[in-house]
Amino acid sequence: MAKLILTQEISGLGTAGDVVDVKDGYARNYLVPRGLATRWTKGGQKQVDQIQGARRARQIATIEEAHDIRDRLQAASVTVTVRAGESGRLFGAVTAKDIADAVKASGGPELDRRKIEVPTPIKSLGEHKVHVRLHEDVRATIDVNVVPSR
Repeated sequence: MAKLILTQEISGLGTAGDVVDVKDGYARNYLVPRGLATRWTKGGQKQVDQIQGARRARQIATIEEAHDIRDRLQAASVTVTVRAGESGRLFGAVTAKDIADAVKASGGPELDRRKIEVPTPIKSLGEHKVHVRLHEDVRATIDVNVVPSR
């Protein structure tokens, strides 16, 4: 087992700044090369403190604020304009970054793309549901309307 410090949130494993034990191959072949984690050392505790401080600064401060943002997000629908073929199939897919940009463009709050969960890849026109983790205990469901560009 390898002891690592996570540098980004990984669903099912932990959030940035957490110290986790994972199998050697997972650490060596996936987490460390992609910059998602670094090896834990005695001096690594300073890095853990820096990561957790940065996370606290980015994190939505209170649960009440998270509930307010959730209510605003769920009340409105977000429209994403993409290139599509004649049959309604997209050229590519709608990404979490596209959704975050559309929310911000529609006057909503700025969302971290890593907090947006797309259950299945959006590769067709129409209405889709997307989940956003606003706080540890608060999740929002956003209606995303995918329309073709003219």
